[in-house]
Amino acid sequence: MIGALMLDIEGTSLTVEDQRLLTEPQVGGIILFGRNIYSPQQVRALTDSIRNIRPELLIAVDQEGGRVQRLRAGFSRLPSMRAFGHLHEKDPQQAVMLAEQCGWLMASEVLAVGIDFSFAPVLDLDGISQVIGDRGFHSNTAQVIALASAFMQGMHRAGMATTGKHFPGHGSVEADSHIAAPVDHRTLDDIERNDMQPFIQLKDQLDALMPAHVIYDQVDPNPAGFSPFWLQTIIRQKLGFDGVLFSDDLSMQAACVAGGADARIKAALDAGCDMGLVCNDRAAALNALTALKDMPLPNQQRLEKMRGKILPVNITETLDLGQQWQASKALIQPLLA
Repeated sequence: MIGALMLDIEGTSLTVEDQRLLTEPQVGGIILFGRNIYSPQQVRALTDSIRNIRPELLIAVDQEGGRVQRLRAGFSRLPSMRAFGHLHEKDPQQAVMLAEQCGWLMASEVLAVGIDFSFAPVLDLDGISQVIGDRGFHSNTAQVIALASAFMQGMHRAGMATTGKHFPGHGSVEADSHIAAPVDHRTLDDIERNDMQPFIQLKDQLDALMPAHVIYDQVDPNPAGFSPFWLQTIIRQKLGFDGVLFSDDLSMQAACVAGGADARIKAALDAGCDMGLVCNDRAAALNALTALKDMPLPNQQRLEKMRGKILPVNITETLDLGQQWQASKALIQPLLA
């Protein structure tokens, strides 16, 4: 059974404490960071060791491309999503083709080392946000939709589920939710006409959503990830979305409005999230785990859809996934300049 908490581990292999934590019923997933990674071979050994303890656990990573790329040494370098947006202005057909190739390339490498999915793509507009910026495809919704759709087609072709973030849109608020509590003062109609459009129009390609740690104060007093209005009234009822809802990292500064980690994960799950993330703070993760002990397990059928197509392959220190992989790398290369 898959639990409701996704947490991180200390290093490049499991410690005794990590191994004990993995056996907790409410631990449902592991997210890997740069400190957990030094080669493809090592990552595959790590993910295999996690599954030897709990085969059902979901393993995730942030492998968006550009500046958010945890898998680096031995893996393909990926362009920022803004690079596709810039190309789209000059050659839309080529940009869409390359976005699909990049989605496939990213997903193929992530799956090869035993990771189920990357939290991707970013559907936020490339606007005034300090933390989004070049992680977004473009400032224009139509271009975001075209490029993100292609990127997700590539992910699905490789066998990976997609996660759109950060609903209903983080790109139009300046503050960084990692270190502050952003507030967006726009009306629901304004948000729906602009930032929400990629989420709305791509919902049939999305397997999961991650809400933003942003307060849209003209709509609801709570950050979106703690808001029954956003998660249930808008996402579940109005949009009819039945995929997974992951909280953003509950250790981020913007999540502190809900209290300690125990209160935060309860608030996120009560609002409608299926799984809460508590990262880079082991004490907070343990606090959250204690709070979950008497809570029911999340929707298993929904979470099972995030399981990646992971094959039993022998991975060496340097990835080589065949001719199609080599061709995709060559196609993407010019966007890295």
